[in-house]
Amino acid sequence: MKEGISTCIVAVTDPEYKEVFKLRDEVLRKPLGQSLHNDDLSRDFTDAILVAKYDNKVIACLMLHHINNSDVQLRQMAVYDHWQGKGIGKLLVRFAEEYAISNGYKKVILHARKVAVGFYAGMGYLQYGNEFVEVGIPHLLMEKMIGI
Repeated sequence: MKEGISTCIVAVTDPEYKEVFKLRDEVLRKPLGQSLHNDDLSRDFTDAILVAKYDNKVIACLMLHHINNSDVQLRQMAVYDHWQGKGIGKLLVRFAEEYAISNGYKKVILHARKVAVGFYAGMGYLQYGNEFVEVGIPHLLMEKMIGI
């Protein structure tokens, strides 16, 4: 683990959830001229919310959404700009994969923003299907078999 960085799981009822919301809004929506306040956040209540923290502050997050007994979707991954390129995203994805394996999942799927495909490919995710548009920008479907 990177020095001073910790990972954990938070719930929507935890104080850190406000930090997770702010991070997702700032990194994933504001640059697109959008707001997370306009999104349907109902999945947040059932998803596993995984975070990386430094100095007890949330610096990265992602959500894991149950698809079926073998598949889980990694979604809403965000890392504050200042922390990008420092291995925090990789650390959090590995934590998510370990969590998924420990909960019996065999595959992680995700909708990767086109600009992030290289990041996920470098972690063993494979692209499938055709490009599609989500939140107004190009995405690709990616997946990785885990725990095998």
